[in-house]
Amino acid sequence: MKEALERILFSHMEQVPEGIPRDDAMRFRLEMRRQLEKQARAARRNGGLDLYLPVLPRGGIFLMASFIVAELPIGRDRTVPPQAVLAQLAAEKVPGGTATTVDVAGAPALRRAYRSTPDEEELPTRRVDYVIPVADDPGRWVSINFSTPGDGDIDSEFTDVLVELFDAVVGTFKWSYE
Repeated sequence: MKEALERILFSHMEQVPEGIPRDDAMRFRLEMRRQLEKQARAARRNGGLDLYLPVLPRGGIFLMASFIVAELPIGRDRTVPPQAVLAQLAAEKVPGGTATTVDVAGAPALRRAYRSTPDEEELPTRRVDYVIPVADDPGRWVSINFSTPGDGDIDSEFTDVLVELFDAVVGTFKWSYE
């Protein structure tokens, strides 16, 4: 993991975002590395299978966002219908959040959206989680969890666009067995 982060941070980040003086470029890269390592460790601890991070600037902007795909230890009792599992998860309220049933890859899934409660070291973030039953494998579930501080204002139009982009990505999800 460390070698991959080094390659990403020091080969793809030749430029730093506007507003960061050249003298602070190394400090910026080291802070990015610290944040990426923290996200990777958290993903691994939480059963993460894949961690997706944008690492190249788009239009001179570094997108601070990530999403993690993980297998969930729920629904192991294969006799419980997916709708009952989703209803139970939807009933678990997240303060200030919403939970809705949606269709993902032709199956019912749960979408939860909420705002994080940051500690002293973290920025407030917008989060969206999808909980999806694995097709043709009753009792197995995956989650796809998105997090972004947006542009520093989690209620801004820019942050809303990042959430919409993530929803669009999940909307393209399909099961494939190769």
